[in-house]
Amino acid sequence: MPLKQVIDSYELLDSAHIDGEKVARFLTSAGVENITVRRIKSEAHHTDFMQIVCKGGDSTAPKLGVIGKLGGIGARPAQIGIVSDADGAIAVVALALKIAAMTKAGDQLPGDVILSTHICPAAPTRPHHPVPFMSSPVDRDTLCKAEIHAEMNAILSIDTSRGNRLVNAKGVAITPTVLDGYILPISYDLVDILERVTARRALTFPLSMQDITPYANNLFHINSIMQPAAYASVPVVGVAITAETAVPGSATGATQLDDIEAACRFSLEVAKAYGAKQCSFYDANEFAKLKQLYGPMTHLKAK
Repeated sequence: MPLKQVIDSYELLDSAHIDGEKVARFLTSAGVENITVRRIKSEAHHTDFMQIVCKGGDSTAPKLGVIGKLGGIGARPAQIGIVSDADGAIAVVALALKIAAMTKAGDQLPGDVILSTHICPAAPTRPHHPVPFMSSPVDRDTLCKAEIHAEMNAILSIDTSRGNRLVNAKGVAITPTVLDGYILPISYDLVDILERVTARRALTFPLSMQDITPYANNLFHINSIMQPAAYASVPVVGVAITAETAVPGSATGATQLDDIEAACRFSLEVAKAYGAKQCSFYDANEFAKLKQLYGPMTHLKAK
């Protein structure tokens, strides 16, 4: 159970002075390897993009990508402390720590797990209904492209998703699979894993067509959870951390560590099954038939 790693990650990131290099040093000291950090700047802000490749035991096994989506871990100086939007970064840092601990203890995952997120303790906010959103400290197109690794064969996108009125339950919900502009059925393999991990009936997160298109079109998006699907050509599933009420991403004191832990544990169990070829994100035969009948939908993706 990665609860200790979630708590450690929360305490690490809850600082006005944290940056990518400090996170990398902390991870390295815990045995995490293959870390890259790159600072991305805009005119007024910057963030430290991080990517971690956790090596599996079988180099031929499918490789799972896990992306921690967020605008920022803090909204300083407007807000003091870590914000609700930080969940994706906390989850990815905790997952890196847990996989390293497992490997040290002799339990190596079958396939590589490629983790991506970014560290920004001073991100801007922007108006949004029903609650304010965290904005991006840098160009979203640049950040989204950086999150995708060429060797990811499937992607889980973890994102705080409390700022809506569509999932009125506290916990973790998963989205339908999105691939090349198509919203596909929810994977029952992933439903099985989620129900086993949470000991509850699976929560599911609804999507519209706007949600899988790039933010740059200025259409309404429920949040950024499906932005990886606009840039990647592999199946993407959102792992949404939800609440009974609409909670702003810019709110402090709103982090639910038990829900982040469940999202981490779900991602870890998916990594085990996916690397062992015991879990599918979609039906490949049906997807091929869908494209044959109705043509490509890639025009909905980023250019």
